[in-house]
Amino acid sequence: MLHKPPLKRPQARTFAVRVSPTDRLKALVRIGPITLQAALGRGGVTAFKREGDGGTPRAAMAVLAGFRRGGMLTPDHAGLKLRRVGCRDGWCDAPDHAAYNRHVRLPFAASHETLVRDDILYDFGFVLDWNIRSRRRGAGSAIFLHVAKPGFPPTQGCIALKRRDMLRLMPLLRRGTIIRVE
Repeated sequence: MLHKPPLKRPQARTFAVRVSPTDRLKALVRIGPITLQAALGRGGVTAFKREGDGGTPRAAMAVLAGFRRGGMLTPDHAGLKLRRVGCRDGWCDAPDHAAYNRHVRLPFAASHETLVRDDILYDFGFVLDWNIRSRRRGAGSAIFLHVAKPGFPPTQGCIALKRRDMLRLMPLLRRGTIIRVE
């Protein structure tokens, strides 16, 4: 009988997100030899994230899932299956609700974010494990890696890349990829 060595699981990639030396609301995202610009939250990077503070959490967050606007013709070529979202998809940001920091179906009575927008921000998005697997009320919700508005204005706490850069990096994103904000 031949001995087969155990299969090695591919290591999760890590994207390093570092605050720009010239603007605390922007970042440099590095994966291997590639460095890209990104927008951060209006509250800058924080180690004490709270709901509504606009801060981007200083943390190592795993990619849990991805989504894309339904009906788009742009191929995504993502490293994981992206859920198509429509007008009935939202994300609960009400700390006192049982569905806090979870995907919800609209209409939804509690405070929530709509995942289909009039702008490009959620054309493609990746759910980061901030306050999801180990959830605490009021510790922040809806932390995504998504598309940035032109000029990189601050986000509500997410990390946002140019659409072109997002499409370039999406094949490298897998479930478990680490986004490390330093």
